[in-house]
Amino acid sequence: MIDQGFVCRGCGQRHGGLPFSYGAEAPAYWRDDLASDERSILEDETCVIQAQHYFIRARLIIPVLDGEDDFEWGVWVSLSRDSFRRTLDLWTTPGREQEPAYFGWLSTELPAYPVGTLNLKTEVHSEPVGTRPHVVLEPTDHPLAVEQHSGITVKRVQEIAELLLHPRE
Repeated sequence: MIDQGFVCRGCGQRHGGLPFSYGAEAPAYWRDDLASDERSILEDETCVIQAQHYFIRARLIIPVLDGEDDFEWGVWVSLSRDSFRRTLDLWTTPGREQEPAYFGWLSTELPAYPVGTLNLKTEVHSEPVGTRPHVVLEPTDHPLAVEQHSGITVKRVQEIAELLLHPRE
């Protein structure tokens, strides 16, 4: 078994494990004052803002070329009202992974990139019941899209960990 710990360049300390997954609690567009809005709801897997904007939680998977596991960003993706309703209709339906992909917009700002990640075009792919959908970014020259399509190294996973564990102000 390989020790996935690392000496952090942010604090100089040894961290016992290298996280391969991070997630956002809500879409970037969610504000705390929306919790009292009867047209808005934030749940574990879905979000509606003012009965106009619809989001689901998904996984953005990045292959790790020299690792045993993939890296995952837990993200939110906006869907059209029709796609959102279809997703909910099939939420507990076996075989839902056979559905065609839905178009969506990435609705999570990921801090590990030099340019914003909001509103990147995605395809949202359903998974078997009990597994979050996964998103595939449109191939572009955006660093996140490049990483998803080309893969990253364990060294890059460590860079992300250092950035997220010790954000610079």
